[in-house]
Amino acid sequence: MSDTTTFKGRREDPRLVTGQGRFSNDWNLPGQVHAAFKRADRAHAVIKAIDTSAAKASPGVVAVLTGRDVADAGFTTIPPIHPPPGRGGQSILVPQRPVLARERVRFAGEEVAVVVAETAAAARDAADLIEVDYEDLPVLIGVDNAMTAGAFVIHDNIPNNVCFDFEYGDEQKTADAIARAHGVVTLDAESPRVAPTPLEVRGALVCYDPATDIFDIWCANQGAPAFRHDLALMAGVPEDRLRVRMLDIGGAFGARTAPFPEYPVMLHLARKLRRPVKWLSTRSEDFLTDNHGRAVSLRGELAYDKRGKFLALRTQWLCDSGAYLAPAGVLTNSINGKFIGAGVYRVEAVYGRHKQVVTNTAPTNAYRGAGRPEANYIVERLVDEVAAKLKIDPLELRRRNLIAKEQMPYKTPTGAKFDSGDFAGALAKAKELSDWDGFRARRKAARKQGKLRGIGCGMFIEPSGGGGIKKDEVAILFEKGGIVIHNVAGPSGQGHETVFPDLVARWLGVPVEMVSGKSGDPDGPKLQGNPSVGSRSGMLQGSAFRVAADIVIEKAKKLAADALEAHAEDIEFADGVFTIAGTDRSIAMTQVIERGASASPHPLDTIAERGVSQAFPSGAHVVELEIDADTGAVDVLRYTAVDDIGNVLNQTLADGQLAGGIMQGAGQVFGEYCQYDTTDGQLVTGSFMDYVMPRAHLLPPPHAANHTVPSPNNPLGAKGVGEAGTTGALPACMNAVLDALRSAGVTHFDMPATPARIWSALAAAKKTD
Repeated sequence: MSDTTTFKGRREDPRLVTGQGRFSNDWNLPGQVHAAFKRADRAHAVIKAIDTSAAKASPGVVAVLTGRDVADAGFTTIPPIHPPPGRGGQSILVPQRPVLARERVRFAGEEVAVVVAETAAAARDAADLIEVDYEDLPVLIGVDNAMTAGAFVIHDNIPNNVCFDFEYGDEQKTADAIARAHGVVTLDAESPRVAPTPLEVRGALVCYDPATDIFDIWCANQGAPAFRHDLALMAGVPEDRLRVRMLDIGGAFGARTAPFPEYPVMLHLARKLRRPVKWLSTRSEDFLTDNHGRAVSLRGELAYDKRGKFLALRTQWLCDSGAYLAPAGVLTNSINGKFIGAGVYRVEAVYGRHKQVVTNTAPTNAYRGAGRPEANYIVERLVDEVAAKLKIDPLELRRRNLIAKEQMPYKTPTGAKFDSGDFAGALAKAKELSDWDGFRARRKAARKQGKLRGIGCGMFIEPSGGGGIKKDEVAILFEKGGIVIHNVAGPSGQGHETVFPDLVARWLGVPVEMVSGKSGDPDGPKLQGNPSVGSRSGMLQGSAFRVAADIVIEKAKKLAADALEAHAEDIEFADGVFTIAGTDRSIAMTQVIERGASASPHPLDTIAERGVSQAFPSGAHVVELEIDADTGAVDVLRYTAVDDIGNVLNQTLADGQLAGGIMQGAGQVFGEYCQYDTTDGQLVTGSFMDYVMPRAHLLPPPHAANHTVPSPNNPLGAKGVGEAGTTGALPACMNAVLDALRSAGVTHFDMPATPARIWSALAAAKKTD
């Protein structure tokens, strides 16, 4: 049976588009009180004193707590997820982060105190009345400033403000290959800091039952077991005392995976006050404190021979970790560079070195793509630089150096194993669909109109799957004439309510209307598994459902054999019907389900698991655009995306994920940028008045096509799709921008490609001429 469905639309859409979704702020309990946080108004300072007297006297205030008030509450810091040992065998140097700052604040927006009041407005008003006496300390914004010799140390246990130094590949072999190369291109490139900006701001509702010592938490999250584990650790509460409820989520992008410091404080308050406590952030708070993404400075060197054959790649990453370490930031900014290495190209040697640097900014964490865009970005930018230097068509240069389909599975110089792929086939399809060969004529026509036209290709490969929890458990339960399936990964737009029931229904041969899905239900079976991260949920939790469905079918064969008075080994199953082999005697799956309905539990109830595995989605994206030389404005004219995401589980959902990812990648290229004032550490782009979000008119509808090579690493043959669009968009868009600017004499340019920055680059090039 094919794993490709023709189902159109999403089952969850009618609820969500008609306002019937239930997000964090839609949950309320009788007697609840409201919390608001006092935040640091400076980036680095000693806390000399905190005066809460006016806040405590404010109308409606129930409680006011500072860091010193909760010093003995048992709070701990979530340890970051550790990659393999770093350079010289070192481990990550981990700074401790109090949930409410005590002696020092280290970034603007850090939590200093909390106010609880009868209303949200009263809590916010009272928080504004808290007075903090600070003694300012030196502010370090940017990795270069933080790494300067003699720079002020932000955390006493992190000398030189470098908390981790990671390397991979063969340093000497790479150096030797570069030394004997015909040519080497070197490139410095920035992947600017961005804000995740989900549509829904952060918030939570916490209720404590003293009779059972149980906390109920209503809070947006990407997977209840992982979220519960980290929250229990932070709060010093046994994990089995927490019931994390899955909600509708208004966007995640990595920012809703792990709990933030506000959440253990709310647990403490709910237990202390014996009343439900609710908190909802403001958009300004989210800009300041949601873990940011990217913030990576890249340097790359690509060596080649006389014919343009790539010999070696050497990269250096300087990653801005912010003031504290978010759970996945160091991991993803280290390991994904190693996985990807030289991307889709054959080289003799690779060496990479990544330094994670502490600064006085908001912590950075995994954000859609999580190191994958940067790893492919530096490779693809270097490839275009070689093409420009050798005056070779960029696609032809790529074609000469691609890993061949026949070489799969392919072990890279950094030790990764690409499971499958046809990079040459994807490139050829992208060339055809984008009409690459017709570009010269279009550029000539644009020049006559005073426009700078550019075209750029971005090829990529990325790891998907894996996970910190080494298995994914799912359940298929038969209840009241229907089927309820359970998994743990929380949906935030991916369409889990549609795709998982659809798959299970087809495998079992029952109407899809019979099947409904639940994620992370605290009242359901106790399951373990990974959250929605790393483009893994459909591929791996879907594969676990495949295992569970096969078990159900085997159980049902025995019930069918009893009903048909036959031996189970003589029963065949196809298209929802059990048949005695060689006869026309049969019984439908729906009838078998009904026969077991009187038993409790139902004899077909199944909990199954599957170990984690990886796959490697890949693709070739092509962008064509025009730049108005007089204003610097960019008009993206064509976007072509050819992707290998393995077997497609649902084309509609896959197209949506790709389109959203492409827009997110293009958003970073053409405007998104969290900018801090380097003198005082204030976030300059702390609202939608200043932070450039992508609008619908930024891109034309992508011309998307599949180039499917099934993965051999999971029973669905899927590869993951959630981050592919972003990973491909970054290099494709920027290569197109650079192609247009080169024709006007601009030799170097960094994101974001805003009109003002482009205009300035063009003006500087004119002066040089």
